[in-house]
Amino acid sequence: MHLEIITPDKKVFAGEANAVTLPGTEGQFQVLNRHAPLVSTLGKGNVVVDISGTKHTYVIDGGVVEVLHNNVLVLAEAVI
Repeated sequence: MHLEIITPDKKVFAGEANAVTLPGTEGQFQVLNRHAPLVSTLGKGNVVVDISGTKHTYVIDGGVVEVLHNNVLVLAEAVI
């Protein structure tokens, strides 16, 4: 799936990922390839991106995520 993590200042990440774990406001959740369409608010916490078994972690300060047609767009308030 294609993942983008964007803040108001810059594009933090853009590329292919196997999975992404997100800090939802109602709890942590994971998005995998071909996930059903989804829009959710995000709280402060870790966004863990799995790229072929290697995990990259970004700490965000809230935001919104949209999952549609195997594309994941994370609009983060800030990456801290």
